[in-house]
Amino acid sequence: MSIKLDLYKIFLEVAISGSFSKGAKNLYMTQPAVSQAIQQLEEEVGLRLFTRTPRGVVLTNEGKILFEYVNSAMNLIRAGEAKLVESKNLMSGVLRVGVGDTISRYYLLPCLETFHKEHPNIKLKIINRTTLEICDLLKSGEVDLGICNLPIEDTALNVIKLMDIQDIFVCGEKYKPLTCKKISFKELAELPLILLEDKSNSRQYVEKYILSKGVKIEPEIELGSHDLLLEFAKINLGISCVIKEFSKEYLEKKIIYEVRLVEEIPKRSIGVSFLKSVSLSSAAEKFVQYLENKDKLQD
Repeated sequence: MSIKLDLYKIFLEVAISGSFSKGAKNLYMTQPAVSQAIQQLEEEVGLRLFTRTPRGVVLTNEGKILFEYVNSAMNLIRAGEAKLVESKNLMSGVLRVGVGDTISRYYLLPCLETFHKEHPNIKLKIINRTTLEICDLLKSGEVDLGICNLPIEDTALNVIKLMDIQDIFVCGEKYKPLTCKKISFKELAELPLILLEDKSNSRQYVEKYILSKGVKIEPEIELGSHDLLLEFAKINLGISCVIKEFSKEYLEKKIIYEVRLVEEIPKRSIGVSFLKSVSLSSAAEKFVQYLENKDKLQD
């Protein structure tokens, strides 16, 4: 049995109004069209749904059963439509973002703060993972957006570049004499290096580039966060590889010092990624706009 939704809408209106003529008026239809629709519905279900009386129509027992379910279904449809409108107007919904610890603290927080102030009814779910893990979360549908270290080479994902970042090496007071001149990658490799864990995109990028110059670097210490890289360099445990843009406070206050290289490591980028095959929600689309206009939001 396949019955058009319009027939149920007409049935519901006639049942509520108790009259073909009133139902037709409320639906902006002619009375004969409404009568024909009810007749068609009764033929489809094989039962009489209304009893005609001099004062209008009343539901039969079978009609009352159908009314209960049709009325509930229509209410659910209207509720669903209302939720869609709320979501479109950013009055409700959930935004799930995958991001690394470093980017989360030094880049994402200002955007999150502004977005939450302007759209407080959007629930935020932030998941901290490495870039590779975030890509997997995107493809499994567990997050809507991923804010990652680039490059990302995955044909299933769209990527929008957000900002350039520069990888540098830094030291504390003990190693400050190193900053008097530029050093080569070969000289760098002989120093006690402190790097992120080997699964991080940042470390892999730096190691790969230096290796392309014929030098392999080996860390004495591996750490799980950018903050620890700064702190370990500060207390003279070695030379840390950090992101310059996220180390400005330490550098400006001369808590740590940049170890200049003969050849700088090329800049890379941070970007936002999302699935090509799935349309972004209204909340996700709006948040991407916030990310793209981050500098303007902070002015």
